[in-house]
Amino acid sequence: MAVRATRLKRVIGAVAAAAMVAVVAACGSGDSGDTAADGSVTLEFAQWWGAELPAGEFDKIVNDFTAQNPNIKIKLLSAPYASTKQQLLTGAASKTLPDVVGLDGAWVNDFAKQGAITDLSKLMTDANYDGSQLASQVQIKGKTYMIPVVNFVYPLFVNKDLLTKAGVAEVPTTRTQFLDAAKKMTATGSDVKGWALPLDTAVPNGIQNDVMSWLWASGGSMLTADGKPNLTSAQVKSTVEYVKSLNDAGVIAPGSLTMKEQDKVEKFTNGQVGMMIDSLAHINLIKKNKPDLKFEVAALPSEDGYTGKRGIPYASWGIGISNSTKHKAEAFKFVSYLMSQETNAKLSTIANGFPGNKNAKPDFSNSDPMFKTAFDIYQQGYPANEFVGLPKSEDLMRSFDEQLQLVLTGKTTVDDALAKSQQSWSSVIE
Repeated sequence: MAVRATRLKRVIGAVAAAAMVAVVAACGSGDSGDTAADGSVTLEFAQWWGAELPAGEFDKIVNDFTAQNPNIKIKLLSAPYASTKQQLLTGAASKTLPDVVGLDGAWVNDFAKQGAITDLSKLMTDANYDGSQLASQVQIKGKTYMIPVVNFVYPLFVNKDLLTKAGVAEVPTTRTQFLDAAKKMTATGSDVKGWALPLDTAVPNGIQNDVMSWLWASGGSMLTADGKPNLTSAQVKSTVEYVKSLNDAGVIAPGSLTMKEQDKVEKFTNGQVGMMIDSLAHINLIKKNKPDLKFEVAALPSEDGYTGKRGIPYASWGIGISNSTKHKAEAFKFVSYLMSQETNAKLSTIANGFPGNKNAKPDFSNSDPMFKTAFDIYQQGYPANEFVGLPKSEDLMRSFDEQLQLVLTGKTTVDDALAKSQQSWSSVIE
């Protein structure tokens, strides 16, 4: 799925991957959740977070927990995202997940159906935990299976120099203004385009971040109230027609049908694209690679006349608990520690993300001012990602992507593409 906090930094090391294979294999042999002679419990926690944080920072947070709870020890299994994903998919299928697991929202539905992760709603009730402090919960049929710990949002990035060169005074806030700015930016030079749209079907997260984000920014939904596909609605049609209008106007960077997220970021960094929708986590990367690039972040433009709250796409470091662990209460104690106001604020600060505890506030004193700007945008709107919790969400994105590509290449109409996508999704979403 899209989103990942520092996707460009994820390099799968053979050593890390091999280590992850070994530790997950160990989990399957009954070594997880061991109780020692002194009565202490060791919980294994597999995630990719430690690999993406500054060295040693996650260990400090975990060590604070074990200092407060000497009867619970945490064994961190940290590996890059891709290798963690592969091993957890394998572990879920064989019911050999570590006690506590980092989760991507794209995996939750399948893991829950396999009986690999446990119902957190029951654990919250058993622990008298106040769930109202959580910014969001990922639920399947009314039961919580994942809690987003840190959220990484995808605002609009705008090249300020290109905006000025194009003669546009303000960052666009509506679809009409965005199209106008994109046209004027495209007119500034032969190698410049107003917007980038990554639609590579191998990694179809562009549907989530770069297409459906226009729908959510105007309070729209691709699902009915009961969670069924609603792709032939007026709102979804308007979104696809708008993306088509950008394509017809010639303002989209070439090669979009095979473009990946990292290609989009590279084009923006090099000044070849004036605007893009991207992860906040890339701010530092862009500044490192192009220190003189002047850019800012803003809320996604909405439909003209829309005055409600704007949805902003996001990805999360989610957390869940294995259904096979013998120590669910201890595991939830660790989860509740990570979600506590103080710890969650600390973790989101070092991750350059936004807290999953709605009362926690990151410390922006040592970070780029754009993070504070993005946090204000986040608080004024709401996190929106309807793919989280859906079954086979990446396949859903891919099938929609394939139809959208036919629309953009003139091989089908918007109505036909949405009708086929509706049919395809309806066979997956029960």
